[in-house]
Formats: sequence, C-alpha cells, structure tokens
Amino acid sequence: MSEFFSVHPENPQPRSIKAAVEIIRAGGVIAYPTDSCYALGCHIGDKAAMERIRRIRNVDERHHLTLMCRDLSEIGQFAKVDNIQFRLIKANTPGNYTFILRASRDVPRRLLHPRHTIGVRIPDHVVPLALLAELGEPMLSSTLILPDHGVALNDAEEIREHLDHQLDAIIDSGPCGLDVTTVIDISGDRPVLLREGKGDIRPFGFVRAALH
Repeated sequence: MSEFFSVHPENPQPRSIKAAVEIIRAGGVIAYPTDSCYALGCHIGDKAAMERIRRIRNVDERHHLTLMCRDLSEIGQFAKVDNIQFRLIKANTPGNYTFILRASRDVPRRLLHPRHTIGVRIPDHVVPLALLAELGEPMLSSTLILPDHGVALNDAEEIREHLDHQLDAIIDSGPCGLDVTTVIDISGDRPVLLREGKGDIRPFGFVRAALH
C-alpha cells in the first residue's frame, strides 16, 4: 500500500518532500505531478525500480525513459550537448518538452535506449523541482499512462485506485493537466518530432496539423 502525501502545488511542505525523497532513495517508485501531467519516478541508479516503472507502463528498452533534471548543467552531465542543442534547450526550458539526446558516460548502461540516447527534461512545476532539489540529482521518470488507458492519469485518487499496491508513494497536488510533453529528438542533424504534446512545436520548425 502506497503512502499518500497531500502537497501544496505552489508551496510544497518540506517535510512531505523529504519523506518522498527518502522513499525514492530507498528504491521506491512514486507518482508525482508535473507541469504537463502526472509521472512515475524513481532513483536513477535503482535497476529494480526502473523495471517496475517499465512493467507499470508495459514498455521495453526501446521506450525512452526520461531524466527529470533541475537545470541545464545537470542535462550537460548526462547528455552530450553541442552549442546548437544547448541554445534550443535553453530557449524552451523549463517547460513541457522532453528532449532526446546522445547519452554521456555518466548514464548507467541499463537506462540507455538501443541508440544510446536518453530523454531529458526540466519541469516548470515547483513540486518536482522541490523533489529534485532535495534529491540532489536527476530522477528517472516516465509519463503516467497505463497500458489500457491511452491517456495520462491526472487525479491522485484515481492513481491510488489503480496503482495503490504497485507504488510506494503518491504525491497529490491536485490536477495538473492531461497533456503529455512534446518529445523532440535533437540527437541528430535536425530536430525530429516524436510526439506532439503540450509544448509548442513551432520553435523547432514544425507546423501544427490543421484541426478538422
């Protein structure tokens, strides 16, 4: 049975944040809010926790997991970023984007996509930023979409109903939206749109599909 933390969405209680981070450090998997939708998170170095996230999501190693980072310097530690990529990320973060980049040697091999890439993201929400500040390093993360749902979960009580016995903690900060992040692969010569979500695709040279 998971622990349930009611955390203020703008002024998160330090005691709750610290307790949630202790669960992460101990190998737990949590559900937490972001500026797009709720996500699953665990310690970057915990193989068993990572595998639990993959089982909950029903995804394999071909699905990019994301390093939720505090800032550009953390991204630079775990991903190879050239000047063009740096400018693109800096201009569009924090925000609703996940960027796919070539991984650095600091990324554990088991976290790598077969192409040796990794997802990175800087959220624009005080709760995950508070978690990351307390943790002191990136958190391994994945959008909380259940295999039989197709859309992200947005209500902490609903998350508890479905995943109470599969998670170690749920952070309830109220609904935070249903839209997933926009995923852009910038690991190659030009940006490739992998998933259109909440983040505007136009800064990367893409055109939104016309609504019918």
